[in-house]
Amino acid sequence: MTQAATFIAKASSSDGEFHPPSIEEFFPEPIFFEGTLFAITRINLIQMLATVVLIIVFLIGTRRMRMVPSRFQSVIEMGLDFVRVNIAHDLLGRKDGNRFLPILTTFFFMILFMNMTGVIPFLNIAGTSVIAVPLLLAIVSYVTFIYAGIKKSPSNFFKNSLMPSGLPWVLYILIIPLEFLSTFIIRPITLTLRLLMNMIVGHLMLVLFFSATQFFVVTLGGWWTLLGAGTLAFGFVFTLFEILVAFLQAYVFTILTAVYIQLAVAEEH
Repeated sequence: MTQAATFIAKASSSDGEFHPPSIEEFFPEPIFFEGTLFAITRINLIQMLATVVLIIVFLIGTRRMRMVPSRFQSVIEMGLDFVRVNIAHDLLGRKDGNRFLPILTTFFFMILFMNMTGVIPFLNIAGTSVIAVPLLLAIVSYVTFIYAGIKKSPSNFFKNSLMPSGLPWVLYILIIPLEFLSTFIIRPITLTLRLLMNMIVGHLMLVLFFSATQFFVVTLGGWWTLLGAGTLAFGFVFTLFEILVAFLQAYVFTILTAVYIQLAVAEEH
């Protein structure tokens, strides 16, 4: 039974009451290897599926590149060019942009594909709606911009990150801890929570609309069907909005990583 079907079943249970979606649905019971460190839940399977589909799409799209591209190759090239031109080169320049392009491209498409599973029937939940994936990506982003800064200026990266030039020395007592929190603590936390919370809220809203539709139409019936038609319409519109959010969150995460790298390799470092 899919996650959405589970919600609907709860919404129309025999007690005749509406049961809204719960945050507990993001912690499903293990399907395989229960009780071990390698326990696999339904959400883990969706994450694996999104990863496999992403790999297959790019293998097929880039396997036989032609001067006159097919439609599928054109779509793949447009996606790659979007990251390369609008994120990597715009923020980092051609040299550093090409240098960090693989990781930025991986971030964008991995997040996009995992986000999109939240609006695909029978999957119905984003692979990024549990903290493991957003946190892992945030840690990789964190390590990347620190590596970039140290590589650019081994002796001055941390000094310049914590001590902006041109300030009176007495202000550094306040500035250093604030810069440390902002640069080395808050960045990975906000990257993680921004992506995670958007996917959680989006999923809960979609399930709320569609389970409410089922409740009004099937459980209550009669004139309540009109409300069911309204919640169905809202659910459809919100699905389109979630598709936009899936893209925007992939874009925001990737462009913020590029911004952090750009700050780390700035000339003053």
